[in-house]
Amino acid sequence: MMGNAAFQQDPGMIVRLPIDNPTLSLPLMVLGDFHRQAISYCYWKSSTRIESVLAGEGDLDLLIARHDQHRAQAILLGRGFKLFPSVAMRDHPVIMSYLGYDEPSGRLIHLHLHFRLIVGERLHKNYRIPWESDILARAVLHPTLPVMILEPASEAVLLGVRACLELGRLDPVTLRGRRTTLARFALDRKRLTETLDRAQLGSRASELLGDNIGAMLTAAIYGEGSLEESHRLRTAIRRHFAPYRTYNALEARLRSMVRAFHWAAGGLNKFYLHLPRPWSRRAPGGGCVVALIGIDGSGKSTLNAAIREWLSSEIDVMPVYFGTGGGRPSLLLRPFKLMVPLLSLLLRTKPRGSSHGKVSNASPGPLYSLLLMVWAAVVAREKRSKLLATRRAATRGLVVITDRYPQNENRDFNDGPLLTRLARAPSWLRRWEASAYALAQRLPPDLVIKLIVTPETAARREPDMNPTVIEKRIEAIPRLAFSGAHIVSINAEQPLADVIRAAKQEIWRTL
Repeated sequence: MMGNAAFQQDPGMIVRLPIDNPTLSLPLMVLGDFHRQAISYCYWKSSTRIESVLAGEGDLDLLIARHDQHRAQAILLGRGFKLFPSVAMRDHPVIMSYLGYDEPSGRLIHLHLHFRLIVGERLHKNYRIPWESDILARAVLHPTLPVMILEPASEAVLLGVRACLELGRLDPVTLRGRRTTLARFALDRKRLTETLDRAQLGSRASELLGDNIGAMLTAAIYGEGSLEESHRLRTAIRRHFAPYRTYNALEARLRSMVRAFHWAAGGLNKFYLHLPRPWSRRAPGGGCVVALIGIDGSGKSTLNAAIREWLSSEIDVMPVYFGTGGGRPSLLLRPFKLMVPLLSLLLRTKPRGSSHGKVSNASPGPLYSLLLMVWAAVVAREKRSKLLATRRAATRGLVVITDRYPQNENRDFNDGPLLTRLARAPSWLRRWEASAYALAQRLPPDLVIKLIVTPETAARREPDMNPTVIEKRIEAIPRLAFSGAHIVSINAEQPLADVIRAAKQEIWRTL
């Protein structure tokens, strides 16, 4: 394998990345720093889920004393966490969202720093619970993990308050996952009632809420009905915390409606439209364009799907397919693609330069030349449009993952101009096509990930591809410079997990 030209010409290619300490996860490193520097903090959500949260399966919500907020942020930045603010300002001013990449697990760690206890609907947290100092003073160390958590009585009181303020029916996010959310609250409540003395809870609830509301909340937690169905308790809790609302009831509802509309539009864009518009969480300092480069059979599609799945749960990701094969075409290109099967039957062989199908050594005939000129013009128009959308998306803070990025450096490699295959074509049409690929040179990607495979592997994965074309394109890959973009080559012969991990690390460094 190492005798292949592509491997020889790219001596800096990543084969396998070392792991400094595979046994220590990123969240535990941060918590260890907090303890060493005496940061006053605690995890203030359900203690039953702290293990899964520390494994990256949920957001890590930490309440931080205000006088320690800047030192805590410095620790996070020192550990490679990056600030990712919400686009629609869903994050409250006293909540900051950080993302970190835990290399051993390959997970993104989402960490919220709370400098005040803010609760409410998912799209609009409107209530402050003014118990921060008292909560932190009573925080206890988890029995098996190095993390400070709520002491049980405080956790039970907060659970009841949150149920009354968060489980409304007007928030579409909460409503969509209402059954799961209710089950989670019920499970937390069951665990607390089994381990916490009722008198202890009643005393703590009265201390924080007053005797009347404290007694109501204690009865509701130990009662038979669900917390969210206790209308009398919900009304009392909302009135009790009304002075601590960020906005009055009318403005809060209007803001929630606006955010609900933005949330719905963002979901539509994320799954269907793919417009260059941010909808959730933008990359800090602007987005970036990541181009996955490799011949057919190198694993681009598999890596593309893995990277998008990894990032899209936390960051706005826009996929762009510049090719004309199996990806989603634009409305302009779609009717021409629908004609391809019919034309393939009409043209039984393809001239030299083609990559798939039955290729002859003959030069393109008149009919093929005419069809190719039409096709090249339409493809050039589509590539120009997608290039502009790609750069706009990155400027607006999105991470753009592209497949088959256009280039005009090597005619033997795919994704270059098509009219170079024709001996005769109108000069104005050649200039029109060339201008689209020149635009790609002016707008290079921020990161290029080249996937390198041997000709044997490519031929095995793409049996319909011409072997001569495979050899030429593999040899051309190392020479593609993309106007000085940052380029990383990855040995795609190694296990898929290692390929994905190497790509993740490079993308995280670029963000």
